Amino acid sequence: MRGLYLITNDDPIQLLLEKLETALATGHIAILQYRRKKIEKINQPSEVELIKVLCEKYQVPFVINDDLALAEQFGLGVHLGQSDGEITDAIKRLPQGVIIGRTCLNSLDLAAKAISEGATYVAFGAVYATSTKPEAGNVGIEVIKQAQQKYDVPICAIGGLTVENSQVVIEAGASLCAVISDILGRSTAEIPARVSAWAKLFA
Repeated sequence: MRGLYLITNDDPIQLLLEKLETALATGHIAILQYRRKKIEKINQPSEVELIKVLCEKYQVPFVINDDLALAEQFGLGVHLGQSDGEITDAIKRLPQGVIIGRTCLNSLDLAAKAISEGATYVAFGAVYATSTKPEAGNVGIEVIKQAQQKYDVPICAIGGLTVENSQVVIEAGASLCAVISDILGRSTAEIPARVSAWAKLFA
């Protein structure tokens, strides 16, 4: 579990599907996360169904952000924020072997707890300032470095990451970099080159 961790944005669904297919077709997306905060809950299952087909086509693991019931409905993995349910509950309700991630903000204690409960990876952020979560504090590189030395699960960095500023994050020990706008904030035509630039960072 290493490389670019792509998170969906709030583009109209047809445009999003086009961009996702372009990104997934590169073969360099490690995980895709469904996160559509502006879409009514009632409309999310139909979107998940469409994106799941793409993920299966390109053999990319697919996880749902913050919604255990939706993950359970489709037998998918889940990424849980600190207030979005328990990992132990997710393990009980989801198929064996799916990815279960946990937001740990900038806390090694929260990471230790998540790992002991069975998290597949732990996420730290925001590493840099981000428009998606302006309220999240910057964790800096030190926490990632310490986590990488202490734990043997993949460390995911999130928040304001771009090709230009992430070399140091990967060198500090992040095996996953979670990104929205650096990929999906671009035109479909620009995506392959951008994904390829990310792949070089992880090579």
